Amino acid sequence: MDALGWVDPCSPTSEWDAAQVSRLARRLGFEWGWADPCSVLGLVEQVAASGVDAVLLPSTAHVDAVTLDRLMAVADVECAAPRRSFARWSSFGGVHR
Repeated sequence: MDALGWVDPCSPTSEWDAAQVSRLARRLGFEWGWADPCSVLGLVEQVAASGVDAVLLPSTAHVDAVTLDRLMAVADVECAAPRRSFARWSSFGGVHR
């Protein structure tokens, strides 16, 4: 699997958001699956444990700023609307630069 999709479980438009993630994955050619919102692991921990290259979001509103920063430490983040790509932080000596 190349990517994990994520929709905030509290989203009032979860079906629409899921469709946007699905279209984005298809457009980018990812083999993907959904992160589990009921998991005891948080999103970042699920991404790190699965070893995927990217996280697919409907928008950055589906994660807070701290989570986005933590995600970028372990994977690229792709957003559907507005269309944005956040590259994984490069690490140098274990420190984010």
